[in-house]
Amino acid sequence: MIIFPNAKINLGLNITEKRPDGYHNLETVFYPINLQDALEVNILTDKSRPYILNVSGTPVNGKPEDNLIVKAYLLLKDTFQLPPIDIHLFKHIPMQAGLGGGSADCAFMIKLLNEKFSLGMNSEQMETYASQLGADCAFFIRNEPVFATGIGNVFEPITLSLSGYHIVLVKPEISVSTRDAFSGIIPAHPELSLKEIIQTPIETWKNTMKNDFENTVFRKYPELAAIKDKLYNSGAIYASMSGSGSTIYGIFKEAVKNVDELFNGYFCRQRTLE
Repeated sequence: MIIFPNAKINLGLNITEKRPDGYHNLETVFYPINLQDALEVNILTDKSRPYILNVSGTPVNGKPEDNLIVKAYLLLKDTFQLPPIDIHLFKHIPMQAGLGGGSADCAFMIKLLNEKFSLGMNSEQMETYASQLGADCAFFIRNEPVFATGIGNVFEPITLSLSGYHIVLVKPEISVSTRDAFSGIIPAHPELSLKEIIQTPIETWKNTMKNDFENTVFRKYPELAAIKDKLYNSGAIYASMSGSGSTIYGIFKEAVKNVDELFNGYFCRQRTLE
């Protein structure tokens, strides 16, 4: 059985306060996009091992047991007595990019196992498992736009459609660490919540919708600021860094011609939003 985990973008991101546990509360909007990995699971005939993980496409560093896909399988295995499985992941969504690729793979693994082995879980039950593996993992169970708060783990459904717009995603060979992203951040509640901003015309977002991480990250990596400027110069009606990662995206009314030439040397993909 094969399934196609998709990425997401952050529409705005406000760091609202520091928590007693050292983490930060935030508000953001998660919006799914059709940039996809591919995930396949088959029953393993070799019963001597609980699983085999094969990864192709973009290399994934780390031990198999540390991969969120494997953690999702092991989390469900004991409860549902799952058989040994052969896992194949084709990785296309770039990592450390603010696109939620690892979280998507994790959540889609739960959905795949639920369907393949007829586990009978509803969305709420799958979200409970996914939330144990990462703050935003549960978002990809329903995979619909949400207003996210807490540490990015509390979701409120919203009505938002960007259907028909075009998105250009650009990621250079830059990895933004969490420490770099939070360096210099001063938490503050915004005057206007993102819940209100997304109800306004997208043409106004440039002046009202901010990603708090851009101030510190762009100072350290001016190349990212230059990409954002280039997207606007190419006709984007809104452009932003996604999350705390190094992907910069632009939203356009029309498809961008020669986009690969414009951003030659970078990971660059153009998609029509749904």
